Amino acid sequence: MKILVTGATGKLGSKVVESLLKAIPANQLAVSVRHPEKADGLRSRGVEVRQGDFDRPQTLDTAFAGIGRLLIISAEGDNETRMIQHTNAVEAAKRAGVKFIAYTSLANATESKNIMAPPHVVTEAAIINTGIPYSILRNNWYLENEIGSIQGALAGAPWVTSAGSGKVGWALQQDYADAAASVLTGNGHENTVYELSGPVLTQEELVSVLGEVIGKEILVQQGNDETYAEIMKGLGVPDFAIPIVVGIQESIRNGSLDVESKDFEKVLGRPVTPIKEALKEIVKALSKAK
Repeated sequence: MKILVTGATGKLGSKVVESLLKAIPANQLAVSVRHPEKADGLRSRGVEVRQGDFDRPQTLDTAFAGIGRLLIISAEGDNETRMIQHTNAVEAAKRAGVKFIAYTSLANATESKNIMAPPHVVTEAAIINTGIPYSILRNNWYLENEIGSIQGALAGAPWVTSAGSGKVGWALQQDYADAAASVLTGNGHENTVYELSGPVLTQEELVSVLGEVIGKEILVQQGNDETYAEIMKGLGVPDFAIPIVVGIQESIRNGSLDVESKDFEKVLGRPVTPIKEALKEIVKALSKAK
């Protein structure tokens, strides 16, 4: 039964593919990508590369044909666009006769006030309504989302936030990728919802651990949303993205990512990477990239 991963050349998708290739032969894996030429490296390793575009449903009919287990990785973009794209993918999966759908959702999606929650609510419902066995992977927050702030701290800048005392269940993308691969290749995951969250921390708690990792104290600069928006604008964040980054801070402040769960360990069969080790990995990678 062939497994297919969408968005396989993206940051998370590429990690899922690598995790899968440790568990199954390459000829049992296919990927659906908007630009197949970007997946030439996977093709050379024996992975089947298919062209699939969430904006063009007819391409998904071909991409999903003959697939047994499918991972739909949530797309990027504004909420309305993502709702349409994800619905296209789910409907194509049903037409293709896919036997199992896994989907990367958001923490506590159906109850969440997070600015990014609406597309996930729509997609989860669409998947359940197909009647196809599913696993909803409610990913909390990627530690890699903080790379800009980590780079700033390494350069001596303060950690700027308007998230207040809101807590986040940060974890490495690799842990989320390994969890997805485990669900796709394992048994007993039919009709499940997993809250994949690391230990929840405030901004101050995260920054305190980062300070230990880099060996210096980091100032946390808490402000209101207006101040945060101005600082982000000054750092070069484009105008269209300002409401999004501010909305994320507000969502964290309001507790939308404060979700404690042991589901990571249940799915991975191991503890999630400790936050200090995870930060060490990111700092090391940033140092190598210089």
